[in-house]
Amino acid sequence: MRRSGEFAKTLLLVVAVSSLAACGGKSGELVPIGQGLRGPPGMKATLYASGLPLMSAFAFDSRGRLWVTTSGATTHGTDGVFVVSSPGARPVRVVSGIRGPLGLVWVGSRLIVSSLGKVTAFGDLQGSRFHAHSTIVDGPVANGENNNVILGPDGRLVMGVSASCDHCVPASKWSASIVTFRPDGSGLVIFASRIRAAYGLAFYPGTSDLFASMNQRDDLGSATPGDWLSLVRKGQDWGFPACYGQCKLFPKPVAVLDPHAAAGGVSIYRGAAIVSEWQLGKVQRVVLTKTDSGYTGEAEPFLTGLKNPLPLLTTSDGDLLVGDWQTGKIYRIGKS
Repeated sequence: MRRSGEFAKTLLLVVAVSSLAACGGKSGELVPIGQGLRGPPGMKATLYASGLPLMSAFAFDSRGRLWVTTSGATTHGTDGVFVVSSPGARPVRVVSGIRGPLGLVWVGSRLIVSSLGKVTAFGDLQGSRFHAHSTIVDGPVANGENNNVILGPDGRLVMGVSASCDHCVPASKWSASIVTFRPDGSGLVIFASRIRAAYGLAFYPGTSDLFASMNQRDDLGSATPGDWLSLVRKGQDWGFPACYGQCKLFPKPVAVLDPHAAAGGVSIYRGAAIVSEWQLGKVQRVVLTKTDSGYTGEAEPFLTGLKNPLPLLTTSDGDLLVGDWQTGKIYRIGKS
């Protein structure tokens, strides 16, 4: 039976409020939840794993093992891909010699890793070693920063590509975009354009609604806008570098984050979008309310007490993993 628009909006608002309550307490109230972190009442933080400084992205394989990329900010001599076989297990390095890996996702029996200037597929895993690998995307920008890569509901991969500069007009059409391509690397096209740096990506479960964290320009002094959590539609132009929220004809964000936040990973957790703010040591929550045109929400603190939170991932049983880039610790956040 088809519900009226008003009834559907009311129902979705109730779901959003219920999800907020499930995360514990009134909006914005943070209390000690363990491991030196502060979070919503009714939540508990435990240590999932340690020993992974500079971690940048998470992915689970079909056996429930956690895979982790590590990437330095300016140097890349220790970058790699690790596996944590179970909570508390020692991380094992599986891939070395990769520069700036910021995303990974399993597609069947192959691990797809995005890194500086390329996307690589690793296969034929035997023990702790891949016996096959190939570059499936060369670029798309030479030595460019490829950010998170995720698998979409249509079976295509989606990846953010940072602009080659803070506020100039990039020379490459692929720079400052979100791209999509088949798991073998073919069919590369631009999904959305003129986005300075889309780092975290996540589809709302059961939909094709793509959420992205967007890093804004840093050259505007007191006029610097907050970073964004945005719903991104195919074919959109977001107006970088001239537009950062003040232009009427370009899309608007779902929620505004802190300025200079270095917005990182995104995960959908209990009806909300969770976004890490690397620069500020904070994790934000945006409770999502569906509207006729998309979603609305407002950012509020969800976790503090971290140094540089970056990767986020929701587990199969509904908990949240948060990785601290500086300390090398992975925290599991769930109900107490």
